[in-house]
Amino acid sequence: MQQDHENDLPAYKRIQNVILKRMESGGLRAGDAIDSERQLAKVHQVSLMTARHALAGLEREGVVVRRRGAGTFVAPPKIHFNKLMSFTEQMAVRNLPARSKILSCTVTEEESEVAARLALPPGSRLIRLERLREGAGEPFALETCYLSEAEFPRLRHAPLERGSLFSILESEYGLELAQSDEEIDATNADARTAQLLAIGKGQPLLRIRQVIYSAKGRATVYVRGFYRSDRHNLLIRRFR
Repeated sequence: MQQDHENDLPAYKRIQNVILKRMESGGLRAGDAIDSERQLAKVHQVSLMTARHALAGLEREGVVVRRRGAGTFVAPPKIHFNKLMSFTEQMAVRNLPARSKILSCTVTEEESEVAARLALPPGSRLIRLERLREGAGEPFALETCYLSEAEFPRLRHAPLERGSLFSILESEYGLELAQSDEEIDATNADARTAQLLAIGKGQPLLRIRQVIYSAKGRATVYVRGFYRSDRHNLLIRRFR
């Protein structure tokens, strides 16, 4: 049945699937060269235009990069922000191993602005969780999450380094996350952030401040994150 489905696909889609399966199996890694349009056309017995269409589609999706005079190469893995997903989920969708390195997990009473964003009184005790997010062995982001200690008293002792924060909130506390409001701007990496993200000091970063709401409409998690701009795409659909 699977073979029949493949045969029903347009030729350019079949070429794309072959390339994607090689990437998923580890046969192609970031930076590896992809067959040229002429090679693909010959191997798959299609026109040069069809092979070009296949590569152009993968390029639009950020899967490959085309360098004039050099060829087409597997792009570094990137994260897309258009759906509310945990980092672990985002990486799993792309068949990439994810890792979170906990830099600190403390309780603070000195984040009045964050408390206000979570609709809590000033001076509220907040869990402050700072993590370095890594995908495929590379640093992707530096994130600091804030949650109410009163609401999530056992969270500091959860296996946060091995599991998804979203999954822990759902399984341990029965919390259903629904949506987020986000403020996004650009900033430059300070010395510490640059070192953690393996980039140069002053390099551009995406800064995202995010309030995540439960299905009941309660502000539950506040995230302040710095994201490598070469590893993240922000895709926006606009309506008129």
